[in-house]
Amino acid sequence: MSVQFINTPLPDIVELRNVSLKYPDSKEYTIKDLNLLIEDKPNQGQFVVLLGVSGSGKSTLLRFIAGLQKPTSGEVLLYSKPRTIEKISMVFQSYSSFPWRTVLENVQLGLEYAGVNKKEQKERAMEMIKLVGLNGHEHKYAKSPNLSGGQLQRVAIARSLLSNSKIIILDEPFGALDINTRLTMQDLLRNIWSKLETTIIFVTHDISEAVYLGDDIYIMKANPATIEEAIKIDLPSIRTREIKRSSKFVNLVYQIEDKMIALEKLKTNV
Repeated sequence: MSVQFINTPLPDIVELRNVSLKYPDSKEYTIKDLNLLIEDKPNQGQFVVLLGVSGSGKSTLLRFIAGLQKPTSGEVLLYSKPRTIEKISMVFQSYSSFPWRTVLENVQLGLEYAGVNKKEQKERAMEMIKLVGLNGHEHKYAKSPNLSGGQLQRVAIARSLLSNSKIIILDEPFGALDINTRLTMQDLLRNIWSKLETTIIFVTHDISEAVYLGDDIYIMKANPATIEEAIKIDLPSIRTREIKRSSKFVNLVYQIEDKMIALEKLKTNV
């Protein structure tokens, strides 16, 4: 049975209301009557993680929220209003920086399109570059081998935060990184979130990563896609890698792993 979301007095940030997706050449729905509600937590923000088997529609939901794709039916609401031209920042797994522009020029791109004067563009971009730990690299071109994979993702995160720090969507942004860089980026993202108190919606296939980063985890199933489980992560707001060795953390990972395996079996038997 899919999750039933209850609207509380807290302000709504994102709501998907009975959204469905059916492609013209398909007899079946890819997504059917899916609901999702993300509310604001004052002085904290939200860190939501979407987990699910392959084909469960996680990335599609992100595209709905970002305005890159429209559902066949249902409503997408931002701040309790139908989604119109609201800009949402999105970071993908593949590197999305423009290699002919420097780090600084990439980060200030959103401000450039918004018509902000050049002096303010540079000042605000440099603040964000320092926040993500790229100061000293601002005049390098945003491409390999000038920058590592982790640094290129920092560029994308900085650009997204500067374009819209209220909501940032990340679709498996660390999937292509080596393990050490991935762990560093996890700490960086959690640290940025705690400072800016923004709303982050994060897709990953890594259960340990989901538990370490998220405060709310939603597990999706496929055929058709729905949200089947909602799990509150009862861990301290300030997290270090030592917490991954705690019994509470390990038990949460196993609990979610069991649910994922059960959903995969369900998908296989459909």
